[in-house]
Amino acid sequence: MNTTLDTAIESLVEAIKADYLSFTRKMWKSADGELSDFNKDQVAKFNSGISVTLGKKYAKIVTESGAVWGFVVAVDDDKKFARGVILKPAGWAAPTRNFGRGNVITGGYTVRWTGA
Repeated sequence: MNTTLDTAIESLVEAIKADYLSFTRKMWKSADGELSDFNKDQVAKFNSGISVTLGKKYAKIVTESGAVWGFVVAVDDDKKFARGVILKPAGWAAPTRNFGRGNVITGGYTVRWTGA
């Protein structure tokens, strides 16, 4: 990968983490607005468990539960998608190729912690 794509994927991962924290705060905050120690631990576990693996054509983003969050096109010579396009997973090893869910380099995409 190149620095621009690396940085863009890092930003995507940070946005995934931020969305998980936002979700957790909405669902589990106490009366004083703070998260319990358990929920803080869950957020920390989620954050530390996200990984990015580079394959021949895609960067695969995997959550701490072992589920594939999505794929990012990592090559310039893809016949259908530009470098940086976010794709939903079709399964563990490959993305769906029906349409992109945004581009990490150019922006303009929505992030949910649950997947692309």
